[in-house]
Amino acid sequence: MRVLVVEDDGELARTVAAGLRRVRMAVDVALDGPGGLERALGNDYDVVVLDRDLPGMHGDEVCAALVAAGCRGRILMLTAAATTEDLVDGLGLGADDYLTKPFDFAALVARIGALARRAHPVVPPVLRHGDLVVDTARRRAARGERPLDLSPKEFGVLEVLLASGGRAVSAEELLERVWDEAADPFTHAVKITVSRLRAKLGEPAVVETVARRGYRI
Repeated sequence: MRVLVVEDDGELARTVAAGLRRVRMAVDVALDGPGGLERALGNDYDVVVLDRDLPGMHGDEVCAALVAAGCRGRILMLTAAATTEDLVDGLGLGADDYLTKPFDFAALVARIGALARRAHPVVPPVLRHGDLVVDTARRRAARGERPLDLSPKEFGVLEVLLASGGRAVSAEELLERVWDEAADPFTHAVKITVSRLRAKLGEPAVVETVARRGYRI
């Protein structure tokens, strides 16, 4: 899944981003309101983690602007305030969930995962194809009795392909959904990752190349 973290505390933003990347998420960071709004409108994020107290443009304004623009990504608001009034205000602006600071990182990961599942058509938490099993909640994959040691990008590609139900997924869509904004669209990153994924999956092959359309399970 792809996540945008909008947080003006640079150290906290970097820590959260690093932690989310360790659990196989693609993460971009913005340090103020205008930058967060620009990134959220310019990219297809599953979840936007939005601090409420932002410089340049208040988080409430960013949230309202994203909702008005029809942003598909779910919004998780962060705030140091913990009153019922603050909660009602945030949700009333269109936020999908609310988390107060300081927060438990495991709770943040769980809420992002829950929101991401709501951002797409519902898929089972465990995806299966023959002897291939992918547990999206625990971020584990196995083929038969053999655990698969997949990189975050390999896992992300496999998850998207399995969740697509046999539909061919283009390299452009994979780049958008699995990589962050630092990815160079002119590289062969997707092709290389799919090749490595195929090698780890072994035989018989399950990832098929569809001419001029992309890849599918």
